Amino acid sequence: MNSWHKSSYSMREQSCVEVNETPQTVLIRDTQNRERGHLTFSTTEWTSLVDSLKRHG
Repeated sequence: MNSWHKSSYSMREQSCVEVNETPQTVLIRDTQNRERGHLTFSTTEWTSLVDSLKRHG
């Protein structure tokens, strides 16, 4: 599994999220609350979510 890295969309001064991407999954977690775990998406689910947000956001 790849390492966690800060999302490119996170602001420097604000809370941010970290992502961990593999060919099959995308994991998302809150940087300030890592102990609360993470959300897991398949790459297909993640792509669909991001596309939907772009269309409706």
